[in-house]
Amino acid sequence: MSNNIHPFFWGTATSAFQIEGSVRADGRGPSIWDVFCAQPGRTHNGDTGEPACDHVRRYRDDVALMRTLGVNAYRFSTSWSRVLPTGRGAVNASGVGFYDRLVDALLDAGVTPWLTLYHWDLPAALQDDLGGWENPDTARYFADYAQLMFNRLGDRVRYWITINEPWVVVDAGYFTGVHAPGVCDRTRGYRVGHQLLRAHGLAVAAFRARGADAGAISLALNSSFSFPATDSPQDEAAGERALLDFAGWFGDPIWFGDYPQALRAAYGDLLPEFTAEDRRLLTRSIDYLAINYYTSDVVRHANNHNALHYDRQPFPSRPLTATNWPIVPEGLHRLLVWLHRRYGELPLYITENGVALPDRVNSNGAVHDPDRIAYLRDHFAAARQAMADGVDLRGYFVWSLMDNLEWACGYAKRFGLVHCDFRTQQRIIKDSGRWYAEWIARGGWNQTAADAVLAPGAIGGR
Repeated sequence: MSNNIHPFFWGTATSAFQIEGSVRADGRGPSIWDVFCAQPGRTHNGDTGEPACDHVRRYRDDVALMRTLGVNAYRFSTSWSRVLPTGRGAVNASGVGFYDRLVDALLDAGVTPWLTLYHWDLPAALQDDLGGWENPDTARYFADYAQLMFNRLGDRVRYWITINEPWVVVDAGYFTGVHAPGVCDRTRGYRVGHQLLRAHGLAVAAFRARGADAGAISLALNSSFSFPATDSPQDEAAGERALLDFAGWFGDPIWFGDYPQALRAAYGDLLPEFTAEDRRLLTRSIDYLAINYYTSDVVRHANNHNALHYDRQPFPSRPLTATNWPIVPEGLHRLLVWLHRRYGELPLYITENGVALPDRVNSNGAVHDPDRIAYLRDHFAAARQAMADGVDLRGYFVWSLMDNLEWACGYAKRFGLVHCDFRTQQRIIKDSGRWYAEWIARGGWNQTAADAVLAPGAIGGR
């Protein structure tokens, strides 16, 4: 279908543990991230999810910020342990009630809610009692939780994401151990990835049982684009293998029903087998493709460097973000085209894209962040080029609405369009936020090239 018959979503995104705070309030149970943050040395400065952005108590103010920015969509996640304190069993009415009120406030403000069911904060009780995602039963409990949320909010929420970035859950949580639950065991990690996919398939089956008018559902992939180091056939093939090892690891099962054959051949028994029922539930289990993009890399063929015989290197000679990621907007263009061609030309949404920078509030109480404006402008241009190349892009969510807890980096890394003082909870719209508001007000893709190049002074900077 042509894009012009669909609303284009210009949005922002957050996740529950990163912004909500109130980790012990109103019956919420602990998550694996509460446990992880409490362990000495796990997070920068020992930072925890309290108070974060105090969003549970200040959500109305934050929705008002969205209205000021002019966004027409907001991607957020629900906290499984706020809804079900032990991950199963009795429902916490106060927790579900918070999300009821948030969704209503968004709709009242003309902002379309996009709800992610799992953004890394597994209830700690499921980790302690069952072994977390390694246990197949956890996938069933996730589907039960998903069904609960569909029943409670499905009359108002039309866009759903089951799991955010399962690649990160496995890589950071189980391969390197820098995220909760802090495991360093590749064998266990591949089992976790497998159960995450099963959980997605079971949740989508529950969603689709609601009928064709229930809305749309997906899983949020993350990936870089792997540029071949040279134009040699060996490096070109290595780049493709690297993409399959990143985007394809979770992208192929939710479309084709199994892992890429290259991964099966390379990893062997490390990748568990799907049952026939698993494959049935997973095949075509997304209504659209959700992708989170931040950076890209360069790949060369390297015999025996890893199981897939490639070596991944940082993109050379590019400015680095505060998280030391090279800025490579053309990688977004190339990745969108690759995804579009591999996965059935599905509608595609960029559900996260943004940059961490060392922002400061100046003496006039303003935050000038021209590098973030340049980052967004260049990535918007790359996305627009992908659309010109046939990608059916229907939405763009900037990460993040406001500065928040950046996982193990604590409060040290700032991605927000809005500055948050975590001591006073004061919010200040940065120049980039004002630029984004102006971009949206001028019509997004419909504005002229001259309109899109805006100086901070033109957007209310001081």
